[in-house]
Amino acid sequence: MARPDSSYLLELLNRSSDEILRDWTANQFRNPRLRPELLRESELRDQSSTFLESLRTAISNIEQRQGDLTNILLQEWNETKQLLETISRSRSQKGFTPSETAGFIFSLKQHLFSRIRAELRESPDQLYQEISQANAILDMLALFTTEVFQRSREQIIARQQEEMLELSTPVVKLWDRILALPMIGTLDSARTQVVMESLLQKIVETGSEVAIIDITGVPTVDTLVAQHLLKTVAAARLMGADCIISGIRPQIAQTMVHLAVDLSNVTTKATLADAFLIALERLGHVPEVGRREEPTPGKKLETASLFGTPAARKIA
Repeated sequence: MARPDSSYLLELLNRSSDEILRDWTANQFRNPRLRPELLRESELRDQSSTFLESLRTAISNIEQRQGDLTNILLQEWNETKQLLETISRSRSQKGFTPSETAGFIFSLKQHLFSRIRAELRESPDQLYQEISQANAILDMLALFTTEVFQRSREQIIARQQEEMLELSTPVVKLWDRILALPMIGTLDSARTQVVMESLLQKIVETGSEVAIIDITGVPTVDTLVAQHLLKTVAAARLMGADCIISGIRPQIAQTMVHLAVDLSNVTTKATLADAFLIALERLGHVPEVGRREEPTPGKKLETASLFGTPAARKIA
């Protein structure tokens, strides 16, 4: 036998669902906060109709076994929750705000409560009971909608952060068998893992023998950051590539000395250019740069390639 305090709500939804749906959707269309560029009217109408039917079915099934309508953990609510989860995720991806998403449920209260008040105005006790129960059910579903929306937003933000992290750690091929990894921003454990994976993968793909890790854009270097750098260097060595760390500023050098960070087994340079020259020398590409030949009468200088050829060539 159905519970007396729940039978009225179910009976109301059974006989007046069409009118409630009509008034509810009309009110949503009139809402000035509704953004038609994000949600078409036909889509909103379908969502409202499907939700109202799902709500009626869930209440009917729970009443048949005399369950608690406000217990969202009951399996009878699963279909309704799946529907709301789909709606919430869709709206979070389209740029809706949390209040706009929860408003989809809250806006139903006005039309549902107005009908309850009109029919039970002569029975204040039952009126209070029915409105309280309907309010509890809709609040429960609206809260669930907000939670799903928030989780969806967090997932979107996490995915964007991961994509930005990958973009912020590019591995660049500077020369044959020479890679460069310019780093910008804080180096934490999560980013170290991405850096290490990107560098090792590039070493395998290019067969590089020297990797330059440039930390010019790293604001601070503490013990933890130094440990992350050493781990990356060690991993690269296991893959057969030697590492050079560039971008060692005076402040960073002092900090490392103060923290007793041992970089004795790692070649360090102040600039990326210096590190690049060392890498070229290790691979046998000794650039003749820095030598300036004085012009002699009757001869003039022509600029040539920086690497592999003299910096200047005499032309008679």
